[in-house]
Amino acid sequence: MSFNAEKFIEEAKRYIKDTVGKEKAIIALSGGVDSFTAAALAAHATPNLFAIFVDTGLMRKGERAKVCEAAKKVDINLKVIDAGKKFLTSLRNVTDPEQKRKIIGELFIRIFEEEAKKDNVAYLIQGTIAPDWIESGGGTRDKIKSHHNVGGLPEKMHLKLCEPLREIYKHEVREVAKKLGLPDYIYSRQPFPGPALAVRIVGEITEEKIKILQDAGEIAEEEIESAAKRNEIELPWQYFAALLPTKAVGVRGDERAYQYIVVIRAVRSLDGMTANFSQIDWKVLQKISTRITNEIREVGRVVYDITNKPPGTIEFE
Repeated sequence: MSFNAEKFIEEAKRYIKDTVGKEKAIIALSGGVDSFTAAALAAHATPNLFAIFVDTGLMRKGERAKVCEAAKKVDINLKVIDAGKKFLTSLRNVTDPEQKRKIIGELFIRIFEEEAKKDNVAYLIQGTIAPDWIESGGGTRDKIKSHHNVGGLPEKMHLKLCEPLREIYKHEVREVAKKLGLPDYIYSRQPFPGPALAVRIVGEITEEKIKILQDAGEIAEEEIESAAKRNEIELPWQYFAALLPTKAVGVRGDERAYQYIVVIRAVRSLDGMTANFSQIDWKVLQKISTRITNEIREVGRVVYDITNKPPGTIEFE
């Protein structure tokens, strides 16, 4: 049976009204299509809504400004909380991927709880979608990875959850967003993980690594999007840079260098549950590699990931 976006919208609005009632609610707005769609649905369903964007210090370059601009264009009054120091302090010396996700998930909740106390808010609305809870395991399902908004949630919470998108997939969320009248730059935006760059930095997270990855990611996105606009490649479903914890020997001028390795990842997918690596033209990859190694002095090697999902996942941690 094909997905009916109009029917889903009416059911989701009813669900939010029945769940939240006359209580106040916070919508966790990360800037992605899932949270924007959940926010748009909630705005139609309840008048007592507070939209909050938490800047974790782990966002892509310029992400905070883009999210604020997008929220303004769709008339969402957004409060920004600068929590970069809090997240980086909590993640210091942490290398285990599951521990990272759980730390991030709990910190998000505690921040939302602090804000909730100020206005007697009872509910937290999240843009959780089906792959989030499926991959997080539970019941008879094996855990692939704990999504911060599901498996990363703390056991004790003072906020009650409302998740209107929980039973649908990314491509269906896009249909809903389009039907709600959200602009193209929101509903066609590539997925970005809730834990942000924390799951693209393999191993320990440092400010230096965040800066390297922000710059590398910006270059990768710019070159892939430019190539797609020139019809040289098909725009992948998701595309980004990741940073490995090891270094490799290289040459800078006439001197030996020992520098980081950046991985470029681009995949084709429908819903994120499975994916095939994108066959990016080698000239595009060459340009990405040249720019990264020329513009980011700490990086000496760039590789391209040709792993499908399964056996790999789309993100690195």
